[in-house]
Amino acid sequence: MTRVWSLLLACAFLAQGCAHYSLGSGPAPSFETLYIEPSKNKTTLAQSQAVMSTMIREAFIRDGRVSVVDNSSEADATLEVTLVGYSRGNAANREDDVGLARKFTLKLRASCRLRDNRNGRLLFDGRMVEVQREAFTDNGLGLVPFGASNDQLQSEYNTLPLLADELSSKVTHAVLDVW
Repeated sequence: MTRVWSLLLACAFLAQGCAHYSLGSGPAPSFETLYIEPSKNKTTLAQSQAVMSTMIREAFIRDGRVSVVDNSSEADATLEVTLVGYSRGNAANREDDVGLARKFTLKLRASCRLRDNRNGRLLFDGRMVEVQREAFTDNGLGLVPFGASNDQLQSEYNTLPLLADELSSKVTHAVLDVW
C-alpha cells in the first residue's frame, strides 16, 4: 500500500511541471490583418514571382492566425519578400560519365521585411530565409529511345513549386511565430 501511495505522489509531483503547458503556436501576433506585396526577384530564377507570391499568400491563409487583405491601406502590417539568391550545386554524378551531374542541390534565399502600417515601424528587416531541395536530371532508366534522359532545365522547373512551398512555410513561421 505504501508503494502505491509513493507512486501516486511521485506522479503528482512530476505532472506539476506540465501544469502551465499550453498547446498551440504561442501568443497571437501583434497585428490582425496582413498585406503581402508581390514578391520581388533579384535572382536568375525566371518566372518565379507569381509562384512565390501565390504560395506565400496561400500559406498565410491556411495558417489562419491573421487575415490576408488585398490592399495595404486595409492592413495592420505589410510583408515584403525579395528573392535574393538562387544556387545549384552538384550533389551526385552519373555512373557512366562522372563529368555530368545526376542530381543537383538547389538553394533559394529570400529576404523578408515586415512593417507595422499603424505606426510605420519595421518589425523586422532583412530577415533571411533559405530552403533547399534536390533535383534529379535523369529518370533513372538510362538512355531513353525518344530523346535525351538528361534534362536539367525541366527538373529545375519542376522543383520550383516545391521550393516555393517550403519557402512559404518558413516565411509564415518567421512572421507569425515568436521572435
